[in-house]
Amino acid sequence: MSTPHIAQKSPYVKKMAAGTYWWCACGLSKDQPLCDGSHKGSGLTPKKVVLATEQTVAWCGCKHSANGAMCDGGHKKL
Repeated sequence: MSTPHIAQKSPYVKKMAAGTYWWCACGLSKDQPLCDGSHKGSGLTPKKVVLATEQTVAWCGCKHSANGAMCDGGHKKL
């Protein structure tokens, strides 16, 4: 699997505590937008995101953002 599964065609907007997160890049996680290990064997790996402060994050849901884990509006072109 070289192309990620589109989990949804909109961002996951969530208030997140400061900390380290692993964003699901394959689109297969049942715990979207975060990784649950479902990528194993897909050839895709999660992306590490470190948040220094509590903040609201627009996580990419389509898995095609040019901005990595953060939504860039690319889902509008899918």
